[in-house]
Amino acid sequence: MSEDLYVSPAIVKKWIAENLDLTSIEHNLKSERFSDDVIVAYVKEYRKQKLGQKQGYGFIVISIGAVLGFVSCVLTLTNPFPELFHAILYGLTSIAVLLIMAGLYLIFE
Repeated sequence: MSEDLYVSPAIVKKWIAENLDLTSIEHNLKSERFSDDVIVAYVKEYRKQKLGQKQGYGFIVISIGAVLGFVSCVLTLTNPFPELFHAILYGLTSIAVLLIMAGLYLIFE
């Protein structure tokens, strides 16, 4: 029965913009005398949109890490700056791996 409930995306986006927590959202919906099924549907949609936003940030961080890793690989193989070989090989590669792992954490959390 809860699949038939209409959840207004504009209201959920407003809550995200105001950075409200779940308890205040539930309190607001209860004060407006929504049924429990509607409250559960709104909370579910709120969590879904917050998770989607977090996953979007995760993909951006992974992309930055992948580009940095590719640049590190190319600079290591071409060795245009011999005095910076170890800094590029270990420094940039480590930063790239850390960014990729942080992005994966944001996506799969």
